[in-house]
Amino acid sequence: MKKEELSYLYLILLHAGIGFLVYLVPATAKVYGFSAFFLGLYYVIKKRNRNHEVLLAAAYVTGSEVFLRMTGGNISYEFSKYGVMIFMFIGMYYKGFARGATPYWIYLLLLVPSVVISTFVLDYDTNIRTTIAFNISGPVCLGLASLYTFRRKITLEQVNSILLAIGLPIVTCMVYLTFYTPSIRDVVTSTESNFATSGGFGPNQVATFLGLGMFVFFSRIILASKSKFLVLINLFVALNITYRGIVTFSRGGMITGLLMIIFLLLFLYLKSNFKGKVKLNYILGLMVIALMVTWSYSSIQTGGLIDKRYANKDSKGRDKQSKFTGRSDIAETEINMFLNNPVFGVGVAKGVEIREMETGKFVVSHDEITRMLAEHGALGIIALLILIFTPLVLYLDNKFNMFLICFLLFWFLTINHAAMRTAVPAFVYSLSLLNVQLVLPKNKEE
Repeated sequence: MKKEELSYLYLILLHAGIGFLVYLVPATAKVYGFSAFFLGLYYVIKKRNRNHEVLLAAAYVTGSEVFLRMTGGNISYEFSKYGVMIFMFIGMYYKGFARGATPYWIYLLLLVPSVVISTFVLDYDTNIRTTIAFNISGPVCLGLASLYTFRRKITLEQVNSILLAIGLPIVTCMVYLTFYTPSIRDVVTSTESNFATSGGFGPNQVATFLGLGMFVFFSRIILASKSKFLVLINLFVALNITYRGIVTFSRGGMITGLLMIIFLLLFLYLKSNFKGKVKLNYILGLMVIALMVTWSYSSIQTGGLIDKRYANKDSKGRDKQSKFTGRSDIAETEINMFLNNPVFGVGVAKGVEIREMETGKFVVSHDEITRMLAEHGALGIIALLILIFTPLVLYLDNKFNMFLICFLLFWFLTINHAAMRTAVPAFVYSLSLLNVQLVLPKNKEE
C-alpha cells in the first residue's frame, strides 16, 4: 500500500474515531469543536495564508457545524458562521480584498436598510441585537466570504482539498449517527422526517450536510482516486453517508446532492475525449449500481416507508395534499408581506413576528428567497439577482471550473428548503467564485 493511500485511510479512520469517541463520551464534542477552530487558526497564521489556507480552515469549520450543533460541541450555536467570517477577515489581512468584487460590496450594502428598519419595528420584548444577528448572519457570511474568493486563482487540486476539508467532519457525523441509531427498523414508523435517525437534531439540516458529503466523496471517486484502493475507500464512505442521509427521511438535502453529482458527471462527459468518456461510463455504471443497492437496503430497513416518502405518500400509501409540509403557507405569507411593503420590506426578523401575530404560531422561514422578499423588499430582489448572475457571468470567463454550477446549484436549492441557518450554503456559494485552473502560472496574481 502506498504512503498516500495509507495517509488518506488514516485520515478517514481518525474522523470516524472522533465520531465514535463523541458517542461514548459526549463531553469530548466540546474539545473537538474548540480544536477545530483554534488549530485552524494556528495553521493559517503559521502558513501566513500563502496558499489560501483560510479556505481549508473555513471549510472544516463549515463541514463540522451540524455535527457540533447536534452534540453541543460548538463554541456557541451560531459560531460556525462567525468562524468562517473570522477566517475570511484573516485571509483579507494577508492577501487583501479580491479585485473587482464590487457586486458583493453592493450586495452587503443592500442588506443595511432592512437591518436599520428592524431596530424600529421589532416588538418591545424582543432582544433586538441577538435576533437581528441570528437572521442576518448567514447572508453577511456569504457576502464576506465572496469578497475573499471572488476570482482568486486556485488549482483544481486545492479545490479537491477544500471539499475534503468539508467532507471529513461529515464522516465524523455519519459514524456518530450510526452508533446513535444502530437499528433503523426500531425507530421508523411513518414517512415524516425522523429526528431519531438524525441524531436527535433537525433532519432537514442533517440531510443537507449528508447530501453534500455524498457529493464530496463521489466527486473524489472521479477526480481524486489514483488507485482502486482509493476508489473503494471513497465509494464505501460515500455509500454510508448516502444511506444515513436517506434514512433521515428529509428529501431536500439528498436530492440536492444527487443533482450536484449529475451536473458534475455531465460537465466531465461533455469535456472529455473518447478515452475519458469510456472511463466515465465505467465509473457511472459502478455508481448507479452502488446507489441502487443502497436504496434497496434503505427500503428494506424502513419497511418500504422510504419509497412512500419520496413518492409523497403517507405510511398507508395515500397521497399527501402538499409536497412542502406547510412551507408553501409560510412562503405565501412572506409574499403577502412583500406586496404590502415592496420597497424596503418589513425588516429583518419582523416576518416571524407578523406571522405569529396572524396565525398564533412561531414559525421561521425555510425559504431564503421569499424571506428576502418579505424582509428586504425590492432591495432583496436586487441582492438575489446579484448572487444568481455574478457566478454565471464568471463562468463565461472560466469554463474550466467544473464545480461552479454544482456549487451554485447547492446554494440555490439549499436556501429554498433550509434557508441560511447554517454556514454551508454561504461558504459553498463563495467557492463558485474561485478562478479554478489546472496549474497556476509562476507569477500568479492574487
